[in-house]
Amino acid sequence: MEFRYAERNDTALILQFIKGLAEYEHMADEVVATPDVLEEWLFERKKAEVLFVLEDGTEVGFALFFHNFSTFLGRAGIYLEDLFVLPAYRGKGYGKQLLTKLAQIAVERGCGRLEWWCLDWNRPSIDFYRSMGAVPMDEWTVYRITGDTLQKLGAQ
Repeated sequence: MEFRYAERNDTALILQFIKGLAEYEHMADEVVATPDVLEEWLFERKKAEVLFVLEDGTEVGFALFFHNFSTFLGRAGIYLEDLFVLPAYRGKGYGKQLLTKLAQIAVERGCGRLEWWCLDWNRPSIDFYRSMGAVPMDEWTVYRITGDTLQKLGAQ
């Protein structure tokens, strides 16, 4: 099992993994990202990082993450936006190793936490995360502003 960070020429591959995750989450129609958009935001603006896990030199899973900040801890954390292992490679420990590697990166960088969201219906992932020691933040509700609402609010 190997890991490697994504490079600029991986944008089409990253998009394939994103689409695979979106399909699994029944949200494929919400993916509007393109290789050009990913290249800009990941490699020019450097707003997120992508880590691949490989089997025999082939990318079989990925994690897309970025730094957030906790004012209570007074330090950065890592926010895991996406974690996805190709269906044919599930059950071999790749997801666990990706989370373990992200925890190692967080520790190496002095981060105070590693966190992510999970859909409420996704029982296999919830069970997996709990088996790794993750605890749900039940007392928090996620709020979001996007699209026209974001544009209108931003124009005020």
